[in-house]
Amino acid sequence: MTRRLVDTGLPGWLDIGSYGRYGPGRRDRLSSAQVAFIASTVRRAPEVMIKMLNQGGRDLGSVARHLKYLDRDGELAIETDDGDPLKGKGVSKALLDDWDLELDAKRPPTADHKPREAGKQPKLVHKMIFSMPAGTSPDKVLAAVKDFAREEFGAKHRYAMVLHTDEPHPHVHVVVKAMGYDGARLNIRKGTLREWRRQFAQHLREHGVAANATERAARGVTKPQKQDGIYRAERRRDSTHWRQRTAAVAREITPDGEIKPEPGKAELLETRYRIVCGWNAIADDLARQGQADLAQEVRQFVTQLPPVRTEREWIRDRMLEQTRRGERAQFVDRWKQDALASWQVFRAQQQASEHARLRELEHARQQSLERTGKRSRTHRDDRTR
Repeated sequence: MTRRLVDTGLPGWLDIGSYGRYGPGRRDRLSSAQVAFIASTVRRAPEVMIKMLNQGGRDLGSVARHLKYLDRDGELAIETDDGDPLKGKGVSKALLDDWDLELDAKRPPTADHKPREAGKQPKLVHKMIFSMPAGTSPDKVLAAVKDFAREEFGAKHRYAMVLHTDEPHPHVHVVVKAMGYDGARLNIRKGTLREWRRQFAQHLREHGVAANATERAARGVTKPQKQDGIYRAERRRDSTHWRQRTAAVAREITPDGEIKPEPGKAELLETRYRIVCGWNAIADDLARQGQADLAQEVRQFVTQLPPVRTEREWIRDRMLEQTRRGERAQFVDRWKQDALASWQVFRAQQQASEHARLRELEHARQQSLERTGKRSRTHRDDRTR
């Protein structure tokens, strides 16, 4: 079975990557929900984000520290699955005791309680972040996360959440107990996150917030995400990861700034070709259904898709940009050096003039002393005679 390059929904939903290929299951008309999804995508509706925090969560100490960070050591309220907000000192410890995480930590490994990597304890909790771009109402984001958690984890897993507004984008931290009421562990896969994003976006729209959940490829995004390792390494210029990547790219880059594409570039180009064909087929169907304006927006959206770039090409562009910045920095440094040299010359001239004036004063003082001495000797000689 051929793997689908782009998955934008469950079977029967709108798969843009495969929409342009005619088949027996192809619909004759787009539903109203699909038209709304297309409109929100081409009009660049804010994309929801669900981020998994994979570090920690395997021992009581890390879970307790995370909960204390979430409630700011008792300053913020923790919303739980019980519906009662908890606030104050010692709330995080009380929550751990209520969840019986100490028993889960001591539970011997079983078939459904086995860690993926040897030597690691299975996770006691799953930590995730639900966020929206800056300007979104924090209260509505929290309400949407509450609705999502109630439908997804209610009567299955214990969970708690805290709203943070200390950054421009409102986000909600959610902690879910890995072991469910029935003894089954929560297993989160990539497909699970895709479905959660769609549900989260739906809850936001129900609260009057424009939100969308589409695949990056459907929006034409091919560059690495900000949370990817290459972005983190680029921020830490002294990291071995960044030096190795940039050194490898620097060896392959030509004087014209070209670089041999990676093997994955062909797959990215094939994905982009299918995406473009799918969007064009959608535009044709919208035009046949009388949605001429939206069809025109779809075609314009296709023409504005960014170019396909692999990781090495992205590093190449960053290196060239930094080189240009380096040239500007060198120009500024040369200007500063020239200004410093001019100031030093001016200062030297001032010091030379000052020294010359002091020498003239000293010379005049010496002449005055000599004249005074001559007059004293003459007067003394006259008195002697």
